[in-house]
Amino acid sequence: MSKGNLHNLEDFKRAVSSTVRALGNDAEIDVSFGTAPSPVPGQLRLPMVYSDMSAAEIAELRGKGDSFSLHKRFHNNILHSKYKPKGDLAAQVYNAIEDARVEAIGSNEMKGVAKNLKAHVEKYYQDNEIENTEAIENAPLGDILKLLVRERLTHELPPKSARKAVNNLRYEIEEKAGEHLDELLNNISDQDTFSKMSRKIIADLNLAIDYDEQENSDDDMGDDLDDQIDDSEQSEDDLDNETDQNDEGTDESGEPSDEQVDDNASGDQTSELSTEELMEMLKQAQNENASPQRDDNDPFGLYSMGSGYRVYTREFDEYIAAEDLCDPDELLQLRKKLDQQLYHLQGMVSKLANRLQRLLMAKQTRSWEFDLEEGILDTARLTRVATNPTHPLSFKMENDSEFKDTVVTLLIDNSGSMRGRPISIAAMCGDILARTLERCGVRVEILGFTTKAWKGGKSRIKWTEEGKPEKPGRLNDLRHIIYKAADSPLRRSRNNLGLMLREGLLKENIDGESLLWAHNRLISRPEERRILMVISDGAPVDDSTLSSNNANYLEDHLRHVINAIETKSPVKLLAIGIGHDVTRYYKNAITIMDADQLGGAITDQLAMLFGDS
Repeated sequence: MSKGNLHNLEDFKRAVSSTVRALGNDAEIDVSFGTAPSPVPGQLRLPMVYSDMSAAEIAELRGKGDSFSLHKRFHNNILHSKYKPKGDLAAQVYNAIEDARVEAIGSNEMKGVAKNLKAHVEKYYQDNEIENTEAIENAPLGDILKLLVRERLTHELPPKSARKAVNNLRYEIEEKAGEHLDELLNNISDQDTFSKMSRKIIADLNLAIDYDEQENSDDDMGDDLDDQIDDSEQSEDDLDNETDQNDEGTDESGEPSDEQVDDNASGDQTSELSTEELMEMLKQAQNENASPQRDDNDPFGLYSMGSGYRVYTREFDEYIAAEDLCDPDELLQLRKKLDQQLYHLQGMVSKLANRLQRLLMAKQTRSWEFDLEEGILDTARLTRVATNPTHPLSFKMENDSEFKDTVVTLLIDNSGSMRGRPISIAAMCGDILARTLERCGVRVEILGFTTKAWKGGKSRIKWTEEGKPEKPGRLNDLRHIIYKAADSPLRRSRNNLGLMLREGLLKENIDGESLLWAHNRLISRPEERRILMVISDGAPVDDSTLSSNNANYLEDHLRHVINAIETKSPVKLLAIGIGHDVTRYYKNAITIMDADQLGGAITDQLAMLFGDS
């Protein structure tokens, strides 16, 4: 994001605040912006925002919010205090290692969070430079250990401003504590075990010589401590933003209440959740990108996967905003590349935009009623009053428009076969569509679908490790991309469309689930008229899935989804095939042989749909 992109500061503040609350799983977090320190523990004060903030400043601000949220969600103060060592330096190292753990949980699961936290860390060490020393006793070990642990947990190198200081002591620290440092990643989701490993690292570095005695003491009274945690009142930090939740029978122990983790969950405390459960919690924080959850047994059958279709694992699927797949500078360069490729089509773009706008404005044209006794004075008929003064004045009134509130979703096939001119034209048509419909008050969402890998990715690896059970179902990692959300103006999302030109993005296509995802996002919209337009160049293809199931596995599922939408859903569905006949799948479909025809095809199809009552 370049300077000057924050046109609406209040919208940006609301977006940041909503993200903090969603990621922190606490709707009551108080987020404010300004230069004063945070008013009380548990409340978050972020820096002042202004319209010409740079991309780095925006990411750094978001990083502060993400760090706060992750600590709110995955850090337990009482459990942390249970193993906290005595001595200022040992305590600093212990706290720093825990900070690295909490932030690594978010970084490993969500690329957007990782990017924000990276910016936050880099800015911090630019402002707070670490002194270079080769003597471990003189080093700021809290900062050094945090960066070393962060590197192990996320595989990200320390920021350049601190890298030399870290490397000066890397060998000595790893020689003394390398074995226990290596064990941290395996226990990242278990704060109890992780804290014990942290104490061992502190002992390895001779920062807490009483560790053995302390460890034995902890073991002897472990049960008493657990009972104490269960029975004690929460500290001020843990009570913050939870008091209201505890009013209705929630857990009053020192651990985060079950309601904080899941409104319907019971039993486990955050520190005891498995890695899989923690990752699922993080994915729920991203669910504004995923399709709404639906019951497979719904009475209309709109959301069922269909008989015989299954998914081997959803663990590695990705629902992601385009801007989280690469940095703003790269997006800008890709957008410039797209504009260069399509420069000669600018004349066609203008004609199509004007034609579509005239069409939609015509649909919204209001009629007038004349010769009324009240309303707006009809000046065209004043002449008869002048010729005959006894004739009464004539008034007119405009009728209300019958144009329905409308949202359009453009779902673009991002498979490898679309590479080159087809995907460039599809990206530009998305731009035309959004720009034109926005002028007419019609919301537009632009989505893309592909897979994260060729030949099955991590899903196939997991299947292989589990003995290759027969007929596994869909066997690849989905990647569903939000280029432009329906409620986001095009000016904020325009560069995202350039991502379609990124090398390596376009892989395989699993159309049925992608269509279902786009439909479920659309069906939850409040608009009266909802239109889903699919741009594809053929049948679904995924070698990993088809090699392990029957040859028509994906095609049969696509037909099931299309039939459910066309026969039972209020969403209007149409498709445009590029170079391939898609009329065998969709009732409302056309096929074009040249990608240059795509813009005109979109206009014609929308004209047909907007012409319906």
